[in-house]
Amino acid sequence: MLSPQRTLSRGGWNAAIFIIFVEVAERFAYYGLAGNLIMYLTNELHQPTATAAKNVNMWIGLSSLFPILGAIVADSYLGRFKTIIYSTCIYFLGMVMLCLSASVVPRHYREGAYFVALYILAVGEGGHKPCVQTFAADQFDEETDEDKEVKSSFFNWWYLAIVFTAIVATLGIIYIQDDVSWVLSYGVLAGIIAAGLVLFLLGMQRYRYQDNLLVGASPLTMVAQVFVAAARKWRVKLGHRNDVVYYGDDESGSSGVDSKHKTLARTKQFRLLDKAMIVDEHDASSKMRNPWRLCSLNQVEEVKLVVRLIPIWLSCLMFHAVQSQLHTYFIKQGSTMIRSIGPKFRFPPASLQAVVGIMIVTTVLIYDRIIVPTARKVTGHPAGITVLQRIGVGLFLSVINMVVAALVEAKRVGVARDNNLMDNPKAIVPISVWWLLPQFIVTGLSDAFTVVGLQELFYDQMPDAMRSLGAAAYISILGVGSFLSSFIISLVETFSRNSGEPWLGNNLNRAHLDDFYWVLAGLSALFFGVYLWVANRFVYKRVVGEASNEV
Repeated sequence: MLSPQRTLSRGGWNAAIFIIFVEVAERFAYYGLAGNLIMYLTNELHQPTATAAKNVNMWIGLSSLFPILGAIVADSYLGRFKTIIYSTCIYFLGMVMLCLSASVVPRHYREGAYFVALYILAVGEGGHKPCVQTFAADQFDEETDEDKEVKSSFFNWWYLAIVFTAIVATLGIIYIQDDVSWVLSYGVLAGIIAAGLVLFLLGMQRYRYQDNLLVGASPLTMVAQVFVAAARKWRVKLGHRNDVVYYGDDESGSSGVDSKHKTLARTKQFRLLDKAMIVDEHDASSKMRNPWRLCSLNQVEEVKLVVRLIPIWLSCLMFHAVQSQLHTYFIKQGSTMIRSIGPKFRFPPASLQAVVGIMIVTTVLIYDRIIVPTARKVTGHPAGITVLQRIGVGLFLSVINMVVAALVEAKRVGVARDNNLMDNPKAIVPISVWWLLPQFIVTGLSDAFTVVGLQELFYDQMPDAMRSLGAAAYISILGVGSFLSSFIISLVETFSRNSGEPWLGNNLNRAHLDDFYWVLAGLSALFFGVYLWVANRFVYKRVVGEASNEV
């Protein structure tokens, strides 16, 4: 069952829909858990607010870094299909353990068991995240402009499905957690994962299997070979007419990929790496090619693709440090405000995250159906605007988000001060939770532009055989961004404690959260400036025989 016959006659939306099922199940479980995790840690496990926020960021961070290992396993050994199955089974196991830790495990062991289950879930995500979207995107061709338009639209609709799932999980599961039972909510999430896996297996006869496994080397090994070969030839002078370039042992000059391989055009950027493909006297006199001394043009250009994405990756880290506030301090803010609808119903503060999902759904629909067709007529670009422009819009909105959040928090603290509630952290401040609506709306807007853009960029601009690694690299931005958020929290706590007035304490009324948001706004503006500089110098992938399209 795990070794289906490969074929290129399948695929399309009829296959992708079954892959979407398993992704929807995993995302439903993730958002149902992550959306209210800080409330479980503070209310059930009695952790301090800052500690709980750092633990949430740590878990999200590791969950987003494990996909790098999962991508290497998928691209080099198992393939995406098998990796999805194994990782989903691990995820299901983690969710069952989470349910048991919150129910039958004795209370004095509960915290340890709970975190063990959380990190088993993180391991499951490590295999699931980099493979599912890539495997789904592999169901579509990309040979013509029409195919590319369909694939570009796929990324929008894929994210739309995930966001709709997040809305349902945020409203339904979090309500069960706050008003019914944490154990029941975790049991429902485990059942959803099992159902998603079954539906995924039902579609296996429809899938197009294009794993492009690397033969005899991992992606990181192939990248390292180019750097080592270029370093060993540091004396070689480039630009001579008699330079002999090694194109590979086969027609395409592939670098060890067992499939149809596209030949990349030679580029002028990072020319020091070009030394790795120059045949010198030592190479010419050798009977066998040493891959650590001589690499093909294609392999060198593939490494350049990876290197070009690193500055983009770095400049987007602060975006996810900002977005991580959605699962931590935004929720704690809401818990101190009036949340009543009518005389009897009071909704959980974490349910406000549904606003983000609604904004993303609305923005993606408008973007895909109105903005893209309109912009396409003006620019002639298949996607309307380039993916880097789309990401840039989201990063700018991220800066605005923190400015709005700082102003709203200053308003909330002002109301608390006017009502003599500064030293009563458990009291409800007489200000409506709807004051938080603007920052949740801007969070959704920035997410719709940046996240979908990053998904598409790290899929299209990675070498074909490293696309699972590309997905993992995009996901790792979320992970490192979460670590960055925890690091900033720790720095702020340290410096403010030394100054005599600690920030980010358990009493939000005296926590200077507005000042913390201003710090994030300033850092976001700095990173946005770096992104603009990097994006203006970015060189897109060019394939021999294909028209150049700036994605």
